[in-house]
Amino acid sequence: MNVRRCAAALAAAAVIGAATPALAASPSPTPSVAIPDGLYGTADPTYDGVWRQSLALLAQDTAGVVPADRAVAWLTGQQCANGAFAAFRADPAKPCDAKLMVDSNSTAAAVQALTALGGHATETGKAVAWLKSVQNADGGWGYNPGGASDANSTAVVTGALVAAGERPEQVVKGGKSPYDALLTFALPCTGDGAGAFAYQPDKQGELTANADATAAAVLGALGQPLNASAEKADKTADKTAGKTADKKATATASGCAAPATPEQAARNGARYLSTALAKDHHLVSALPGAENQPDYGNTADAVVALAAAGHADEAAAAQHWLEANAPQWAAQSGPAAYAQLVLAAHATGTDPRAFGSTDLVRLLDATGPAPQQTATKKPEASGTSDDDGSTTTLWVTVGAVVLVVLVAAALFLARARRRQQP
Repeated sequence: MNVRRCAAALAAAAVIGAATPALAASPSPTPSVAIPDGLYGTADPTYDGVWRQSLALLAQDTAGVVPADRAVAWLTGQQCANGAFAAFRADPAKPCDAKLMVDSNSTAAAVQALTALGGHATETGKAVAWLKSVQNADGGWGYNPGGASDANSTAVVTGALVAAGERPEQVVKGGKSPYDALLTFALPCTGDGAGAFAYQPDKQGELTANADATAAAVLGALGQPLNASAEKADKTADKTAGKTADKKATATASGCAAPATPEQAARNGARYLSTALAKDHHLVSALPGAENQPDYGNTADAVVALAAAGHADEAAAAQHWLEANAPQWAAQSGPAAYAQLVLAAHATGTDPRAFGSTDLVRLLDATGPAPQQTATKKPEASGTSDDDGSTTTLWVTVGAVVLVVLVAAALFLARARRRQQP
């Protein structure tokens, strides 16, 4: 879910999963296109418009914010007639043609945002149909249609399928499902990066551990969308493929084992992330010719993945580091960065309005059109309350019994008075 993934993928960068720029990096150049009304952020949207808008809307939804109609309309207006989304369409009135580079990541992110907001079944249905139509024979997806499958794209599409009510294990091409594809990116339990996921095999077919890909693939293997949480994972664990052990076993197991199932691969990936975060509680990025820098975006993604995998302690430690260090990064990076932090807070059950000393929701809202409505505190997750409805039913029943008793007593007293009258 890295904020620069779209630009990196479109550029077909050799440094797949390249690092987030350091805080000292120069500001973004003047946008080459006008910033459309309704779009979040002021940076050039050419490579990330739909992605950042989708993350912003998704994060707002988790925080109880009802976005402005024109913010949602901008996103739906980016969709092509065939259901796909490109990273950005400067002129939505112009029909999509073969020159427009539509992609799986933008489409999957839009599906997740629009599904969360509700009321967009037509748009999400068309988008899901398009995603299915460009599935690769190995069961996965590349960034662009026809491109080799990668862990990040396959994971975000898997999350979109789940969000839209699909069962990913039943979405197959050539007999392979998204879970089968994700397993091909899982490293074994020996050697460097044991248990991690690779973005893609290299030209020799070798896998190299990639923290960004690992965070994404852990969610994908768990059958979780971008707005994952421990509670959401508990609810959907029995609906995803390969879940032969219960959630408790997934959350508490610490060893690495052969990634024969999506569940085990996710468990291994979470263990890898936990180890990578153990010392400094944040991930690092290495740009060629530069010193290692803290990777705020990937750390936020790792928090979401760890929380979904049941590693609450490791997720909490990394989030505390983000609370102390990431707001300045988000202020420079824009709405998608704020959204990543909001989603990290959501995953751990933390109020994003009290992210350390930062109100992430207020700052995210300020990057786009004023929302229709914003909650003053973190909303209760649907269905996560300890009260399953039985308490309410009990009190209704008690009330009814008391009412019957009072009516009966009143009737008894009335008859008694009549008998006493001469």
